Amino acid sequence: MKITDKTVVQFHYTLKDEAGEELESSHAGDPLAYLHGHNNMLVGVEKALTDKEAGDKFSVTLQPEEAYGEIQADAVQRVPSKHLQGLPTPSAKWKPGMTAVVNTEQGQKQVTVIKAGKFMVTVDTNPPLAGKVLTFDLEVVDVRAATDEEVEHGHAHGVGGHHH
Repeated sequence: MKITDKTVVQFHYTLKDEAGEELESSHAGDPLAYLHGHNNMLVGVEKALTDKEAGDKFSVTLQPEEAYGEIQADAVQRVPSKHLQGLPTPSAKWKPGMTAVVNTEQGQKQVTVIKAGKFMVTVDTNPPLAGKVLTFDLEVVDVRAATDEEVEHGHAHGVGGHHH
C-alpha cells in the first residue's frame, strides 16, 4: 500500500544536522505513527513520504521552510519562571542555553532560556531546530488505511500515535 492521504504511516527516522551529526533517532523505541495529509508532520517529511511503501528506506534534506521554519527575530518573550517546566532537579536554577517547556493556548512549546532572573525569565520561542538545514534518514515500517475514527480525530491512534 502506498502512502496517500488518510493512511496511517509508521516510520523510523534519524535526524542529522548540516554537518552530518546525529541529533535524534527513533530506532531505540517504537516507530513514529501519523495520519498522512492532516498536517501532523513536518511539511518536507510528509512530502517525501508521499507514495512510498513499507520497507522503503531513503534520506531527505530539508531547508528550514520545510522543517521548523526560519528563525523569527521577534520570538523573544519574558515569562514568569514558575511557568517554565523541565528543570533537572527542583533545586536547579534556569541558566542561559537551557531548554524548557511552556504551556500555551496552542499546547506545549519548547523554548530556550536567554536570560534568567529571580522571578522572570527571557526565552526564545523559536523551535530549537529553526533556521537549520536538516537531513532525515527515513525507514517506512508500516502503511495502513486510517480508521474512520482516526480520520475524524485527525491523528493516528495506537503504538507511536495518539492515546486517548
